[in-house]
Amino acid sequence: MNSLSHPTARTTPWVGAVLFALMFWFSSSLLMDFVIMPGLFVGGMMSQPDFGSAGYAMFWVFNRLELLCAGVILTGLLAARQSRPQRPVVASGLRSRWAVELGLGLLALTLVLTYAVAPAMGALGATLDPFAATVEVPGAMNQMHGLYFGLEAVKLLGCGALLSLLYGDLGRAEDL
Repeated sequence: MNSLSHPTARTTPWVGAVLFALMFWFSSSLLMDFVIMPGLFVGGMMSQPDFGSAGYAMFWVFNRLELLCAGVILTGLLAARQSRPQRPVVASGLRSRWAVELGLGLLALTLVLTYAVAPAMGALGATLDPFAATVEVPGAMNQMHGLYFGLEAVKLLGCGALLSLLYGDLGRAEDL
């Protein structure tokens, strides 16, 4: 009833968009990193002649979805930060400075993964000799995999931190 008498006590619709995008991104990254990629690796994807182009095509789509999620999250964080200016920003985890910095960091990380790491890995896996009987994985590919999964771990930690800020807000929504 208190929310009916105080129209500014309602949450912004961007909170739902941030929550959906963040949970979609987090769960799809976990699915990709711990189910799909290990399954393809165990299934022998790296020994196939066109593993570089197939992997790049798969990550091209996935990285664009990640960019979309990062954009929605950052937009939602900035919109939530501007809502209800009479409340202090430090009272809300979602509207805090850390949330916006995490959103910017996640966007920057996604840009690096999309436009630097994934194309470099695709280029390393490109088949230059279509008549070769066996495919040998370049040594630099293992280093690129290490870099990619290190950045993925940082991304998952950032998504988890943003989720904890958001759930902290949802737990004390009546105070905000």
